[in-house]
Amino acid sequence: MTLLEADNLAINFGGITALAGVSFEVRAGEVLTIIGPNGAGKTTIFNLVSRIYDPTRGRLSFCGEDITRVPPHEIARRGIARTFQNIELFEHATVLQNLLLGRHAHKRSRFVEELLFLPRVRALELEHRGAVEKVIDFLDLQPYRDSLIVNLPYGVRKVVEMARALCTQPKLLLLDEPSSGLSVEETEEMAFWIQDIRTLLGITVLMVEHDMSLVSAVSDRVVALNYGLVIAAGTPRDVQAHPDVVKAYLGG
Repeated sequence: MTLLEADNLAINFGGITALAGVSFEVRAGEVLTIIGPNGAGKTTIFNLVSRIYDPTRGRLSFCGEDITRVPPHEIARRGIARTFQNIELFEHATVLQNLLLGRHAHKRSRFVEELLFLPRVRALELEHRGAVEKVIDFLDLQPYRDSLIVNLPYGVRKVVEMARALCTQPKLLLLDEPSSGLSVEETEEMAFWIQDIRTLLGITVLMVEHDMSLVSAVSDRVVALNYGLVIAAGTPRDVQAHPDVVKAYLGG
């Protein structure tokens, strides 16, 4: 079953074409990775799916629904969550507080109810706390739950950002260069987390990544971009061996 479909996506920034008509699909239950050299348009696709950008032309469909013009604040409610290439966390809040922000998409109480802290609000708070604690246990973040983000090492922050995305209970998780800045050991651990997210939580993953060892370890399929166009698609092995992909990375 197709979960996300991009049809002929294109976007221009002034006279620069970032995407020139990109089409692909993400199937439910898979890990699909988008690769390509810097400037190929990978993160631009994430920004279109997240509705940060509006496409110049093309269509985005999620779970059979056209989301091309859906407001950005509605995307998480529809079941799409993402991380960022540059970590976007509240540094002077705790891990627990950052993860609770991921529950905002599931807010069902009204302002007056929260102001008076009525029984319904207390029940919802317990529900949100329970969901967050499950994610903390899943990603082994117990030692850091009450630590300020600013005091945590970079590798742990990457996991916390992924945890916050999981707290929204997404159907589709967008991971923007999850291994960026990580050591070899941390990258191997990230591979295990991604595999567990797919197999144990049943969440579909769309990833942008440069580290080909991580791509090969976790990806079912790969889409390669260059200059805003798809130049190859298929298994990790086939795409990495494709002459156009080799040329894009090595020149020729």
